[in-house]
Amino acid sequence: MSNPNSTQSLSIATGNAGILPTVFRSMLATALLTIGASLLLAQAQDAPTPPPRPQATFGTPAPVNLTLKRAIELALQNSNDLQVAKLQTTLADRSAYITKSQFLPSVYAGSGAGYTFGIPETPGGRAPALFSLTYTEQVINEPLRGQSKELQEQARSQRILLEEARSTVISRTAAAYLELVMVRHSLDLLQKEQGSADKILEVTQQREKENLELPIEVTRSQLTKALITQRVLQLEGRQDELEVFLRNQCGLQPETPIEVTPEDLPGEAEQEGANLVALAMQNNPSIQADVSDVRAKQFRLTGEKRGYYPTLELVSTYSLLAKFNNYAEFFQKFERNNYNAGINVQIPVFSAQTKANIALAEVNLRIAEANLASKKQEISAAVRQKTRHLRERDAAREVARLELQLAQQDVAVLQSQLDEGKVNLREVERARVTENEKWMAYLDANFQRQQAQLDLLQAAGQLDKVWQ
Repeated sequence: MSNPNSTQSLSIATGNAGILPTVFRSMLATALLTIGASLLLAQAQDAPTPPPRPQATFGTPAPVNLTLKRAIELALQNSNDLQVAKLQTTLADRSAYITKSQFLPSVYAGSGAGYTFGIPETPGGRAPALFSLTYTEQVINEPLRGQSKELQEQARSQRILLEEARSTVISRTAAAYLELVMVRHSLDLLQKEQGSADKILEVTQQREKENLELPIEVTRSQLTKALITQRVLQLEGRQDELEVFLRNQCGLQPETPIEVTPEDLPGEAEQEGANLVALAMQNNPSIQADVSDVRAKQFRLTGEKRGYYPTLELVSTYSLLAKFNNYAEFFQKFERNNYNAGINVQIPVFSAQTKANIALAEVNLRIAEANLASKKQEISAAVRQKTRHLRERDAAREVARLELQLAQQDVAVLQSQLDEGKVNLREVERARVTENEKWMAYLDANFQRQQAQLDLLQAAGQLDKVWQ
């Protein structure tokens, strides 16, 4: 059975839908809009915020984020010093090929046509020809071969010096990068230290007005603030120098902002402590270059000693002669096309120049051997000295770390005493200033250790291998 009341209610509702008050409809629409806006706001808050991207202002290049490895890679690609070393290596290779080319076939074409009166001949002693072709090739010439081997070995030595230039670029770039990290961290600490110095000066001036401090304390606080400002200016100048150097090394545009991150040397650098002297004798570029120089002088001496051997050269000529040079008047038979081939052999019977060349080559060899022995002693002593220096830097960094730790503990103690009312704010801020000083001392000690590590690895010839 149907319910008449529900039917009546439904008819009333549908019948009066068109006569709802305008105010009620406005309130309903406002509520729906509010609910929708709330849902959209909640979704926007839940969505992950994208990381800010570095944007360049108008006319300024975009910032470049550099890691230590990336900075070294860019420096190896763009360093002017390395480009010069590569050109010098190419020059040495081309110079060595000039002498070596004399043992390769050489063909020359030309013409000696000209008017003759009397016996036909040219200033060089050859018969005048409309066209001539000459072939020469050195087969046996030991002094010349010794010179060729010497120049080839010197070209190899230049390639070794290229590796030394590469190591120098790596060392200088890494040192500049690590120092820039230290300088920027120190500037951040000095900004905090300036705030503490301002608070100390403010408290001291207030106490001086209350006749609780002498004027000398105010002057001392002002001096502390001035010293901090001076250090900030010095570090900002050093930061600018390092940024300019890194831009030039890495091939970046001028005024390009550089972002660096605190990094340490690769882990392999820590594992190269043992047998560095032996490694230096094998891998140090300066020693390798001197070894190559000794080998080159040995090649030259061997070649000069063989200067008493005969020399042999392949020769061949072709000449196209002309009838207007009157060959038929002076020779029984005229042949227009002439071809000659054979060997040119010279046997030294007595040669004072060969003896002098041998004596000179022996002296040059002794000089090269003496330089090599001196270089080995120098590198061995340098590696030992740099090893000791690295240990000293390790100890200095540990001292700086403990001093920093002690300063941090002092700040914590004074902060708790300040909360208890046992000390004033000035004492806490002075402790913070001391903490910042110890922080900067630790950063400097850490950088000095990294610099000593770079110097040691470069002396041992291991610096390039660390980043391979």
